[in-house]
Amino acid sequence: MVDGKLRNMTAIYISQNGKMLLLYRVGSRVVGPCWCGIGGHFEKDELNDAKAAMLRELNEEIGLTENDLEHLSMRYVTMRLKNGEIRQNYYFFADLKENSVLKSDCSEGKLEWIEYDSVLKREMPFTAKHMLEHYMSTGRFDDKLYGIISVEDGSVVTEMSEF
Repeated sequence: MVDGKLRNMTAIYISQNGKMLLLYRVGSRVVGPCWCGIGGHFEKDELNDAKAAMLRELNEEIGLTENDLEHLSMRYVTMRLKNGEIRQNYYFFADLKENSVLKSDCSEGKLEWIEYDSVLKREMPFTAKHMLEHYMSTGRFDDKLYGIISVEDGSVVTEMSEF
């Protein structure tokens, strides 16, 4: 039964020199220990601004601001029904500017730069894994916004366009 509960979350995946920054998150309210992007839950004042939520999480978790990034763009919006709530994720991608410096430690877990060809070998949440599979095969070669609905045996991906 679905009672109308929503869980809004956001994450950013940062790249530099053919590698992607992943976080081995150990203290999440939603998923067990796994690899993911930098991010978290929306605060009440951010419910209509996924970018604001992502930038807050980015600064809290690894000490970066929007000025440390280039080519920042929201690329995926995903939905999944899990534990009676509709989970909506807003995924951003960016490149780290050359002289930007991450915090040396992250209270949420362990940070690691992963070669692109090894990213999908890491254990990660169901929706994030399907989103990254699409990103690695298609999304990183274009600038489109995609919508993904997670279903039991995978995901349904569609390009989102304004009309």
